[in-house]
Amino acid sequence: MTPKITPTPLASLRVSRHFIPAHNLIPNTSIQNRPLLHYQGAFPPATLTASAIESHLTSVGVVVPQWRFTMYSTTHFHSTTHEVLCISRGRAKLCFGGEDNPGKVEKEVEQGDVLILPAGVGHRLLEDVTGGFEMVGSYPKGYSWDMCYGKKGEEAKTQRISMLPWFDRDPIYGDEGPALEY
Repeated sequence: MTPKITPTPLASLRVSRHFIPAHNLIPNTSIQNRPLLHYQGAFPPATLTASAIESHLTSVGVVVPQWRFTMYSTTHFHSTTHEVLCISRGRAKLCFGGEDNPGKVEKEVEQGDVLILPAGVGHRLLEDVTGGFEMVGSYPKGYSWDMCYGKKGEEAKTQRISMLPWFDRDPIYGDEGPALEY
């Protein structure tokens, strides 16, 4: 049986919010004007497993866990859905916004952290600091992810981002939570 996990109380949660300007053909947060959210230590790491994260996300019912993996080392973004990444193992340095973007954000994330990426935010792995870095990738119910790389020919895809609905419940906390502030 998968152990039940309880997220860090909202009053104690540290949240970073980042608005990242468009760069070349990567829209980042410019289309919907919603920030990249980083919930630092959203889950206590002591007994955290990918299965426990998946069970929690399923019980909240906002997103559907779809994979366990590291992050690709090539900058990419999704035009068809927002993305929730829960760090289930390890520590890594990530880049958001595109490597050449003066407004990029580089962050080190670790087990227990959660990232909420609005559709269009470029992201890639810079360094797997501990080895074995793993995330649970999840998407809003009813939405499937695609892969875009900021190349010519993807412009029509990126225009559809403006029509995507934002979360009406927080993917981690449900009826309350930082995702609902936008």
